[in-house]
Amino acid sequence: MNYDQDPAVLLESYPAAYRSLRLALVTETYPPEVNGVAITLQRLVQGLRANNHHIQLVRPRQTVDREAAIQDGFAPLLTKGFPIPKYPHLRLGAPARKLLMANWQVNRPDLVHIATEGPLGWSALKVARKLKLPVTSDFRTNFDTYSRHYGMAWLKKPIGAYLRRFHNLCDATMVPTAKLRDELSQRDFERLQVVARGVDTALFNPTKRSAELRQSWGVRDNQPVALSVGRLATEKNLPLLVQAAHAMRNANPDVALVVVGDGPARQGFAQQCPFAIMAGFQTGEALAQHYASADIFLFPSLSETFGNVTLEAAASGLAISAFDYAAASELIVHADNGLVAAIDKPQDFINNAIELATDTALRHKLRSNANASTQRMAWEAIVDQVQDVWLDLLRTPHTSPTQRVDTKTGFATAPQA
Repeated sequence: MNYDQDPAVLLESYPAAYRSLRLALVTETYPPEVNGVAITLQRLVQGLRANNHHIQLVRPRQTVDREAAIQDGFAPLLTKGFPIPKYPHLRLGAPARKLLMANWQVNRPDLVHIATEGPLGWSALKVARKLKLPVTSDFRTNFDTYSRHYGMAWLKKPIGAYLRRFHNLCDATMVPTAKLRDELSQRDFERLQVVARGVDTALFNPTKRSAELRQSWGVRDNQPVALSVGRLATEKNLPLLVQAAHAMRNANPDVALVVVGDGPARQGFAQQCPFAIMAGFQTGEALAQHYASADIFLFPSLSETFGNVTLEAAASGLAISAFDYAAASELIVHADNGLVAAIDKPQDFINNAIELATDTALRHKLRSNANASTQRMAWEAIVDQVQDVWLDLLRTPHTSPTQRVDTKTGFATAPQA
């Protein structure tokens, strides 16, 4: 057959692998803000755009919006916002129901995805349900657990109830691990989908190790460096990090500690660990160099829904001490590519840190295996998982979660979102 004379045959032989979607992605945070949610969402948006989906990013207005819009190649829908107490560099989105209703009635998206459950996210959920748009969400932060770290433990139950109602009004909620799915199911969360998180293995890898950076820390080539990366805040279990750091130095005085991040607890932490090198916020190549230039990664947090830093540390070739929780529980095989402790045994976390500080052979083994274990977690595969959830939802007839069947009458009811 002469294909030059019948080009239509070629078109019919290669159908599109998936349909191009118009997606509204709603979030309270996005780069240049520095946090795990913002960076993860940016990678997701980049991957979706590479797959030819059209993204409307709905988020609070920032101070560098023009530069961000040009860099990302699309114009976001900006809303009003207000700073979060104790985190003035971050903003919550103000309610924007009228703005979203007017916009989505004219530019109707195929699906609305809500990444954060703040006032902006709640507005988006209400509008999406009103317009009968499919809507999905992420469960990214244990806000109910965080409340006890700020002297507001009495808010845990009402915040938990709000989160359950929020996500149960969605057609699907994406969670990063099977353990979190099971935990939320026991708390009566519905329609949960496990979607893994990815890591940029091109950015985070051992080749980014920098002799110049280590020299700036004042450490020798063979001197072990322990690293912590994350927000310096109460909910990050910083007292245990302090204990582990002191225990490591007692066992091996050569151990240096580098702390990447900032937050309201920075000053107190620096006072308790006066030997720590406080590196502040780092992003991009600089962050990758900080990871790769260390040897040990300490992650004592028990408040994460996932913990992207664990993947970044592993990809960078660090020997990890963490709890058997969140990302570490999915990634680490104890004594093979890291060390994990049971969540109710903080002393085991400290003992693991001491072992990494004193056992050079173990440290080298774990570093090599950690990097190898992340090679299957490239972002392209994760974007495909998210995309599959949406495409399955759009092609499968379903009853809106706002419709509840009364078991006595058999009629559906539709409570307001």
